[in-house]
Amino acid sequence: MSQQFRSGGAPGPAFCEDSDVGNQRRRIVVLGSTGSIGVQALELIAEHPERFELVALCAEGSRADLLVAQVKATGVSQIGVANSEIAARIRAALPGVDVIDGPSAAEEIAGKPADLVLNGITGSIGLRPTLAALKAGSLLALANKESLIAGGALVKTASEVGQIIPVDSEHSAIAQALRSGEHREVSRLILTASGGPFRGRTRASLADITPTQALAHPTWQMGEVVTINSATLVNKGLELIEAHLLFDVPYSRIETVIHPQSIVHSLVEFIDGSTIAQASPPSMRIPIALALSWPERLADVAPPCDWQQAASWTFEPIDHATFPAVDIARRAGEAGGIAPAAFNAANEECVTAFLKGELAFLEISRVLYAVIEDVLAGSNNIPRDVEDVDEAETLARRQARRLIKGMAK
Repeated sequence: MSQQFRSGGAPGPAFCEDSDVGNQRRRIVVLGSTGSIGVQALELIAEHPERFELVALCAEGSRADLLVAQVKATGVSQIGVANSEIAARIRAALPGVDVIDGPSAAEEIAGKPADLVLNGITGSIGLRPTLAALKAGSLLALANKESLIAGGALVKTASEVGQIIPVDSEHSAIAQALRSGEHREVSRLILTASGGPFRGRTRASLADITPTQALAHPTWQMGEVVTINSATLVNKGLELIEAHLLFDVPYSRIETVIHPQSIVHSLVEFIDGSTIAQASPPSMRIPIALALSWPERLADVAPPCDWQQAASWTFEPIDHATFPAVDIARRAGEAGGIAPAAFNAANEECVTAFLKGELAFLEISRVLYAVIEDVLAGSNNIPRDVEDVDEAETLARRQARRLIKGMAK
C-alpha cells in the first residue's frame, strides 16, 4: 500500500505498509523487557540470531532478578533501569555492564543507535521514549499504545513514513488486512474484543467484582493493567483511538465487536463489500514477531489454526450500557485535543485504585465519564509539546483521585 495514512488532517504519518527495511540483521532495543511483551520479544530474538541483534534493554526494575538473567543470557552491554534504588543492586550484579538509571532511563536508551526500538512499556510514561526513538530515526514497534493516544499529533509529527509498526494484535491484524487494498478502498475497520471475563453479565451483577475476578481473563495472559482494561473494555476504547491515529480512518468508520474465541483479531471491510480478516490462535508471539521483522514474516512463530477440527466463531455487539468505556473513549477521541490523554491518565489512576481495593469496578467508568465531561467543558486544546501532555495528565489524575476519594466515603 503506497499511500501513507494521516489522521483527520493531523500532521505527520503514522503506520504505512511500505516500510523500507531491507534484509540486514536488525539491531534491536527492547523497552519493558521484563513485561509480557518484552519477555516474548527476547524469546523471538534468541530464536533468530541470524535476523536480530539485541543491543540494549530497559525495564522499570521491579523484576530485578529477571532483568539480570536477561542481561546475562543476551550479553547486552547497556541497560536502563527506571528505579534508581534497585539499579544499584542490578549494577552490582552486572559488572562491566553500563547501567543507566532514573526516570529518564527509558528515554535515553530509546534514543541510542538502533534499527528498531520495541516499546513494550505500560502506560503514558512511554511517550518520551516513543518520541526519542522516532527522533533517533529508529523504526518503532509500538506496543505502548498509551504513548500514541496521549501524544497524538506530537507522535505523528515526529514520525517519518513507515516508521511506526503496530504490535497490538488488533492493529497488527488491520495492518496485515490492509495489504489487500488501497487506503481509498477501505470502508470500515472492525476491532474485535474478547469481551473479557464478564461478557454477558448485567451491570448490576458487576457491583461486587474483585480484582482477582477481573484478572481472570478467559483467553489472554497479560499484565495487570491491560487485563483490567480488558475487563472494563477500556482497552478496546484505547485501541479505537489508536486505530484512528495509526490508519487515518475516521471514527465514524471504526467499529468494535465482541468475538469471544479471540481467533479473528480484527477485520477490514472494503468498499466492494469484501471483508478481510486476520485469524490465528490467541498468541502475542505472532504480532510481536511480525513487528520485529516487518514487512517480512518469520517461520514457525506459533501454531496456526487447525482447520481439520470443527470450530465455531461468533460475533456479537458490545453491551454499551454495561460496558460504557468504549463510548467514553470514542467521545474523547472524536474531541481530540487533550481529551485522549486525560482519558488514559484517569484510567491509570482508576486501575491502580481498583487493584488496591479503593474503587469499585463499576465506578471506573463513572470516573472516566466525569473526567472527560470536565475536559470537554473547559479548554480542550491540542498539546503543543510533551509538557502540555504532562499538564493535562496531571490535572486528569488529580481530578480522578478526588473523585475516587469521594466515592470511597
